[in-house]
Amino acid sequence: MKLRTLALLGGAVIAYPAAAQDHSHHDATPQSASETADQSHDMEQMDHSQMDHSQMDHGQHQMAEDDACIAIGYVLRTKEGSGTSLLPGASEGVGGACGGMPMGHHGLMLANDPWMVMAHGFVSTQYTDHSGPRGDGQLYVTSMGMLNAERQTGWGRIQLKSMFSLEPLMDARGYPNLFATGETADGEPLVDRQHPHDLFMELAARIDVNVGEGTTAFLYGGPVGEPALGPSAFMHRDSAALNPEPPITHHWFDSTHITYGVVTAGVKTSAFQLEGSLFRGAEPDEDRWDIETPKLDSYSLRGTLTPSANLGIQASYGWIKEPEAVHPGEDERRFTASAHYANFDGLSAMLAFSSKRRVEDHADELPGEEHDDSPLTAWLAEVNYDLDKSNTVFGRFENVANDELFPDHDDPLHDQRFRVSKFQFGYAHRIDLKPFELALGASGAFYGKPEVLDGVYGKNPFGATVFARLSLVGGGH
Repeated sequence: MKLRTLALLGGAVIAYPAAAQDHSHHDATPQSASETADQSHDMEQMDHSQMDHSQMDHGQHQMAEDDACIAIGYVLRTKEGSGTSLLPGASEGVGGACGGMPMGHHGLMLANDPWMVMAHGFVSTQYTDHSGPRGDGQLYVTSMGMLNAERQTGWGRIQLKSMFSLEPLMDARGYPNLFATGETADGEPLVDRQHPHDLFMELAARIDVNVGEGTTAFLYGGPVGEPALGPSAFMHRDSAALNPEPPITHHWFDSTHITYGVVTAGVKTSAFQLEGSLFRGAEPDEDRWDIETPKLDSYSLRGTLTPSANLGIQASYGWIKEPEAVHPGEDERRFTASAHYANFDGLSAMLAFSSKRRVEDHADELPGEEHDDSPLTAWLAEVNYDLDKSNTVFGRFENVANDELFPDHDDPLHDQRFRVSKFQFGYAHRIDLKPFELALGASGAFYGKPEVLDGVYGKNPFGATVFARLSLVGGGH
């Protein structure tokens, strides 16, 4: 990796005087959008598989890597999110610059020649309490770990990706999340709960081939992966970096982030990415420990526009074969669009829209039943802002039309649509424990809903969550 590393270290030398005065990246002055666009391709195309680091001791090597990453983090137009999705390069941290690590922070480098091997992850302990007859309180732990390997070649790049979670250790019913729906536990639909994620969240590989000036073609896939559908999954978005609660719109935007069987092909330039996927439509079953049989019975298309390092815009469409066990025989047409903004001062925000429509033949309708086939729509806006190197505020607004709040066929409200809104705000204090970071925080939420739901959810339902999150971010000096 001689050429690329020399360039990175050169950038680090330029950036180092400012960094030596204050390690916070917020004081650095970024280049213009046009300059970042021109330089990002040059950085991405440099071969970084040749440099011999044998003369560096471990401490010097780590400092060089960290400062080099910080230096080029300001000239990358995009960085990689979950699956093959893209995030703005101006987001805090330099995930795309250093091994393709998402979530806003570069991870811990375990090897660098000829393979760059990176580790990243978090463990988060939460206590959440939601009011009302359907509310609940619970102490629970969420987790995710990633181990990725990358190698640059003369013709392109090879990536090996893996991601895991120990959430299957919790009860199959997961944890409270008022007005959330999706998946099942013990054969019953989950309502007002968030399901645990599977042990295997990603087992995939990606190959990028240089096909022209500033243009690459890529192939991504594996037994567990994410198709080209929707924005980056919520736990990988910088706009939700420290938010302890999953969105209640999860099954509108990014429920396909764990899919058993994915093949994606695409073309990427510095300003645009076009890709298509074949994948298994069915959501993961209740056995969270296994790898389910891959299938390729669904498809999706996604286009992503990245006009600058500050902005990423995607639109995607998917035809999903029988995604939900509670709706057998029903396929889903899903459309999503999102805009993700980030600056060089710790601000990351996203605005997104989704529309999903179930397609069925109505053969199993009971006499007198009527089904509304019009789309179910959802809006999502979220923000994460680092006030300084230790303090972060975050928030999320969601508005969704949901017809799964009453799964009992004998309930008079069964299959009725209710438009619900959630407003959430929170704060976190971050403590540097290199190579870890500890975030201590809390959030509160209140909801807007139709009056007909007062008897079930209470007149003014609200929720609160406190959390302690330990993340592996690397960068130890």
